[in-house]
Amino acid sequence: MKKPARSWPGDPLPWQVVDSTYVAKSNWFTVRRERVRLPNGAEIAEYWVSEYRPWVNVVAVTTADELVLIRQYRHGLGTVHFEIPAGTTDPGETDLEAATRRELLEETGYGGGAWSPLLTLSANPALQNNLTHTFLAEGVTLLQPPHPESSEDLRVHLVPVDKVGRLIDSGEDFIQALHIAPLLYYLRRRGK
Repeated sequence: MKKPARSWPGDPLPWQVVDSTYVAKSNWFTVRRERVRLPNGAEIAEYWVSEYRPWVNVVAVTTADELVLIRQYRHGLGTVHFEIPAGTTDPGETDLEAATRRELLEETGYGGGAWSPLLTLSANPALQNNLTHTFLAEGVTLLQPPHPESSEDLRVHLVPVDKVGRLIDSGEDFIQALHIAPLLYYLRRRGK
């Protein structure tokens, strides 16, 4: 799932894991404490790493050139903002596009269209082991009513592509970095 990063001459060397212990291991919260040795011989006695399954999200564009966005409450910040449809893979799931298609259909009722990988990002490579895989879905249409999970209270919004930049620029409507980055990448590619 994780493709190796391209190496450059003079890159720093990886750290050596001296000891690794799980302090929490559940479906949604897995954390390990490691003792690591740096290439210069220094040691960090407690280095904490959070483990997550791969995350997926989608920049979904309708046949009318609108972006399919959602708004939902996020308890960590206690706020509601715009987001792109997103989720996590199921345990053992390796087909990232299929997981993304499922999330889009469940959360918004939209699907179909032409799909391609758009961008892969890390939320925090220093402390997390997973990546977020973003797909571009062009020409999606409404296929069914949304069927979000019981823990999700979502509102679907169709926003013309040429208005999304203003929502991002407001600094108030979008806050999720892993959603803003793919949108900006997509808008830049489109020349907006």
